Amino acid sequence: MKTDEMPPRRRHVLRLAAALGATATVGLFAADRLTDAPVRAKAPAPAGPAPGPQAAAARLKPSAYRLQPMTEYAPPRFRRALPPVRQRPFLRMSEAGRTMVLTFDDGPDPRYTPDVLRTLRQYGVRAMFFVCGEMATDNRDLLREMADDGHVIGNHSWSHPLVPKLAPSRIRDELGSTSEVIEKSVGSAPLWYRAPYGAWNKHSFEIGAELGMEPLGWTVDTLDWTEPGTGTIVRRVREGAGPGVVVLSHDAGGNRSQSVAALRRYLPELIDSGYHITVPRR
Repeated sequence: MKTDEMPPRRRHVLRLAAALGATATVGLFAADRLTDAPVRAKAPAPAGPAPGPQAAAARLKPSAYRLQPMTEYAPPRFRRALPPVRQRPFLRMSEAGRTMVLTFDDGPDPRYTPDVLRTLRQYGVRAMFFVCGEMATDNRDLLREMADDGHVIGNHSWSHPLVPKLAPSRIRDELGSTSEVIEKSVGSAPLWYRAPYGAWNKHSFEIGAELGMEPLGWTVDTLDWTEPGTGTIVRRVREGAGPGVVVLSHDAGGNRSQSVAALRRYLPELIDSGYHITVPRR
């Protein structure tokens, strides 16, 4: 054998090493295609305690983004559809049978609203209260009492202005601020609103609809704010009673003792006459 000729056993060992090296190289390229990340040499980790939760989170961070697009396919949070923009308010309700709706404006007032609530509770009926934000913010306990008794709380603006004389931005502030107070107090925003003095305009209908509210006027105005006397208020309600009628009274904005006394008289009369005192559905 020549001196520069490699022994057979050594040639066999070198061929085996070359084959193993090629296999390892192919494996690295395959791993590179699967992880979509370059293979980099890493320095040996220093000896020490096992990595904690923060270190584990750091290792997972680069791939965390892969889960984020999945949230785009989650169902959206349920939201009630906005009502259409009306050109006039509802003046009566199209309920079946002998039904009537009692409404009270301008409160809540701690002098008169509690008596109204007690009378309604005594006869087991529900009514609607169109509240002003400046009154509601100082009497949130009365708002919660209304909601607990099942009454409907409506929006009557913040400061009871003449709406047609306001800029759209001011109308939005008046209605939006009041809805916010109601929602924070009872957990849900109002679904109905009433313009002060019954003075509506195009902007108030549009903004009310944007806030998710329907406009409600009235059929019978008791004119109790003029303090005509308890008997006169009772007579106006009695003469105006009818299916779907919406009665307007007040529980704030002045001396409402006549309004409270009249309610105590005409409510049992309406019930005895076969009327069902209810609130509108939305």
